[in-house]
Amino acid sequence: MAIKTRITELFGIEHPIIQGGMHYVGFAEMAAAVSNAGGLGIITGLTQGTPANLAKEIARCREMTDKPFGVNLTFLPAVTPPDYPGFVDAIIKGGIKIVETAGNNPQKWLPGLKEAGVKVIHKCTSVRHSLKAEAIGCDAVSVDGFECGGHPGEDDVPNFILLPRAAEELKIPFVASGGMADGRSLMAALSLGAEGMNMGTRFIATKEAPVHENVKKALVAASELDTRLIMRPLRNTERVLNNDAVERLIAKEKELGDKLSFADIAAEVAGVYPRIMKHGEMDAGGWSCGMVAGLIHDVPTVKELIDRIMGEAEAILRKRLTPMFA
Repeated sequence: MAIKTRITELFGIEHPIIQGGMHYVGFAEMAAAVSNAGGLGIITGLTQGTPANLAKEIARCREMTDKPFGVNLTFLPAVTPPDYPGFVDAIIKGGIKIVETAGNNPQKWLPGLKEAGVKVIHKCTSVRHSLKAEAIGCDAVSVDGFECGGHPGEDDVPNFILLPRAAEELKIPFVASGGMADGRSLMAALSLGAEGMNMGTRFIATKEAPVHENVKKALVAASELDTRLIMRPLRNTERVLNNDAVERLIAKEKELGDKLSFADIAAEVAGVYPRIMKHGEMDAGGWSCGMVAGLIHDVPTVKELIDRIMGEAEAILRKRLTPMFA
């Protein structure tokens, strides 16, 4: 079954399913697999390290798919910021037409992207930020509920409230992000006003995800109770999978209280992604993981996952919901 929405039309994709940008996961293999299966694959820009490497990754992805794919560019506060002008240049020169922005306000970079015909979807954790994204000219937003892996913001509003609130306020299309895993998620998201869904954690537990097998096994083994919120005292809250390092970090947060600084927890969060995602050191530190881990029970191919989601969505509509209205 095909579902046509404002998001499938905007991005020229078959299914309203987007793979969010994920650190040390969003390589060409991941993005191409999702795009080939009819969704929208995303290369994670900052994971590539330099604009030159991003240009190579875009070229590599082009060899694997002729379908639309995008690039995630996360704008972070930093003493020495990444070469953002270089990354934007690599995106434009690479012929990318879809960019997922996240983090700080992307307004400064929109004119150049727009001029190059790039459609921008900005990740937001609140209605007010979504309205700001609409006001500055973003084409769509990804509305990130409290359930999500990574940074859920500081408002703690889950998607059952956040999505209908976004639908009440926004004119531009939006997708649901956080807690999305299957056909039930997709149908719920559409019912609440979204035009599709963005999946992060669920896509890590697929055959093509370029991460260590230990990561995939950890997601299958985890329940919905196994994530923790860290860095809340720093107002940089992140939802991560619990492990020894995370428990150490939380103990430090309790002990130091309002005296906590980033330096106190750097060992548990700084530079840990390569150790976890590439080498499978599952207790190396905190890594982004959504509550949706509780709904992950297998490691299919990306195509099997997306086909299953669409099949489940059709079954919910035809076999469950339609008869209820008869």
